[in-house]
Amino acid sequence: MMMIECPWCGKRDQSEFTAHGEAHIARPLDTFGLSDQQWGDYVFFRSNPKGLHYERWVHSFGCRQWFNVARNTATDEVYASYKPGEAKPIIKATTSRAKK
Repeated sequence: MMMIECPWCGKRDQSEFTAHGEAHIARPLDTFGLSDQQWGDYVFFRSNPKGLHYERWVHSFGCRQWFNVARNTATDEVYASYKPGEAKPIIKATTSRAKK
């Protein structure tokens, strides 16, 4: 079970939340000046790292507020959660699995 801390409600089980992809994606300012290739890249392509990833989540079965989560995609370890508009926290991500 993964626990996520809602910035408004506190720690809750992951079943109350819905993930909505990568956070901190800036919409291009001149959308009419983009080529089809550039627009497609903005709309469809996101990073998919193994390790630290900043994501957008919503507390679907709670306060229904949006927020961001810094999470390790390999271990599901949640490093931080923060409100939209707040600065992205700098995380020194380490995997919790020990190398043998």
